[in-house]
Amino acid sequence: MGVLERILQAKREEIAALKAVELPEPPPLRRFSLERKTGDPLWLIAEIKLRSPSAGALSTRLSVTERAHSYEKAGANMLSVLCDRSFFDGSYEHLAQAKNGSNLPVLCKEFVLDKAQIRLARAWGADAILIIVRCLTPQHVSSLAEDARAQGLEPLLEVTNEEEARVALDAGTRIIGVNARDLDTLEIDLERATRVLKWLEGRSVRVHLSGLGSPADVARVAATGVDAALVGEALMREDDPGPLLQKMAVMARTTPRAVLFP
Repeated sequence: MGVLERILQAKREEIAALKAVELPEPPPLRRFSLERKTGDPLWLIAEIKLRSPSAGALSTRLSVTERAHSYEKAGANMLSVLCDRSFFDGSYEHLAQAKNGSNLPVLCKEFVLDKAQIRLARAWGADAILIIVRCLTPQHVSSLAEDARAQGLEPLLEVTNEEEARVALDAGTRIIGVNARDLDTLEIDLERATRVLKWLEGRSVRVHLSGLGSPADVARVAATGVDAALVGEALMREDDPGPLLQKMAVMARTTPRAVLFP
């Protein structure tokens, strides 16, 4: 059984309990647009996660609130918060803590299988929610994306190949993220991610997910003309992520946005 299937199996067992959770009053939404125009810098989405199947335990020296504040101060444009508890030591409460620590919009990063998870994300302060196409049928993708929009959340649909990207487009999404990491093997394939991002050019707002560990990596992605990029484990390995993120933010702002895709 691959890593993704183990995560999904655990998630299916959690759904009933999640449906019974008493929800707080949701905070106001923070509106945002990931779409970049000519000359606009690449947006950086900085991730908060305490553990991952690929890297193991990550830094917890800063609290979630402190790390969110540090990310904003260093130049992040958006936060991504892992909410899965079993494999990432996350929680929906981390959404509220991150939101309290910054003025940035917050993406709920979860393995969404049920509308109850969308309601939890909204109640705890998410402004957007990740929906992984690979985990769902095309009909289920469309249903969850529609429910997210109905609750005011922006759905960000994650794909790994052109077939999944077509499903995301059919669901009416405006934002598609291409994960360079294979969720079964956890291996990074930048060539595949670049190919799919190229295929999506002109079809959606495009987000590069995973595989960015250095300012040079950010510069490379910025030069392709994609709209945003998520940076996760590289920042989470740092007890003080500010200096690394500041260097990445400089590359995001200053790298010429000439489109390299022919």
